[in-house]
Amino acid sequence: MNLIRGVILFSFLFACNTDNVQVDYNPTPYQIHTPYAFPDMNIPIDNPMTQEGIFLGKKLFYDNILSSDNSISCASCHIQNNSFSDPNQYSLGVDGQIGFRHSSALINLGYSDFFHWDGSAMSLEDQISRPLFTHFEMNNVDWDDIINRLNASQEYIELFYESFGECEIDSNQVKKAIAQFERTLISSNSRYDQWLRGEVLFTNEELDGLNIFFTERGDCFHCHGGINFMDNIFHNNGLDEFFSDLGLYETTGDPLDQGLFKTPTLRNIEYSAPYMHDGRFTSLDEVIEHYNSGGVYSSTIDPLMKYVNSNPFGIPGLTGLVLTEQEKNNLKAFLLTLSDEDFIQNPNFQP
Repeated sequence: MNLIRGVILFSFLFACNTDNVQVDYNPTPYQIHTPYAFPDMNIPIDNPMTQEGIFLGKKLFYDNILSSDNSISCASCHIQNNSFSDPNQYSLGVDGQIGFRHSSALINLGYSDFFHWDGSAMSLEDQISRPLFTHFEMNNVDWDDIINRLNASQEYIELFYESFGECEIDSNQVKKAIAQFERTLISSNSRYDQWLRGEVLFTNEELDGLNIFFTERGDCFHCHGGINFMDNIFHNNGLDEFFSDLGLYETTGDPLDQGLFKTPTLRNIEYSAPYMHDGRFTSLDEVIEHYNSGGVYSSTIDPLMKYVNSNPFGIPGLTGLVLTEQEKNNLKAFLLTLSDEDFIQNPNFQP
């Protein structure tokens, strides 16, 4: 065994041409535990989970080295206490540049089919590139810019070798490592989860809120159904009549996709304010009132939004849910059962 380890180490030293590297490539498989009522997570065949890969991904997530001037990290805009979202309406990038969309929560990403508000990425690995090269985020010129900084670090050279067995750090390894860490960001112990498992009872208000949520009384479940409270598709939920941000259209080029945005999860909604793609609502009360009053009609409004011909000229208008004050309070009470304090305090997610 010592002879084998010596051969591996010698081969690594020779191939990588580094000094005093004392690492081995023997990755430890990591098994995602499937929570109660959750489906099995689909792990890409070409990016199996390992303890070494997750450790490296977490280090990269929290390291300013990924930004062009070493001033911000992924965690600068995705903060654990805020369910890995940003408490500010818009995040600040390199040189204090301001983004134009809210940094959404990073929860149960391994169960998502699309990423970013406009669906511009189809995998966790692919979604990592956008913030790295957007000028108002991390503002890198190209991958060479990033890889050169990583290769200047002996620690990273060794961590990448331990994770992937390759002497040369490349962009795919960076994306794979961060994706591995992000797949571990699983929230599954809210009061709702405990209620599903028969461990706690809901109050009468919470039970009525659940009924509002999962029936036509509230219509929430059409877009926010399933164990992750999202449908993995895109909707125009009546925010604007005219669009300053075209949403999904920027990805597809289809005029019918103007003003459509990816449905966010409602898990940990208590911690992830402000809300909507542009962070326009600062409280859950504002969000509920938006749907209760009906929102704004536009040409691509989702059919799930309640609308009628509101005048003799046949111009459509939105009617809203018309919930009473008590019903709105009950709906909010149910939404708060989706809060998972274990998730926002989990030491495994911390640097």
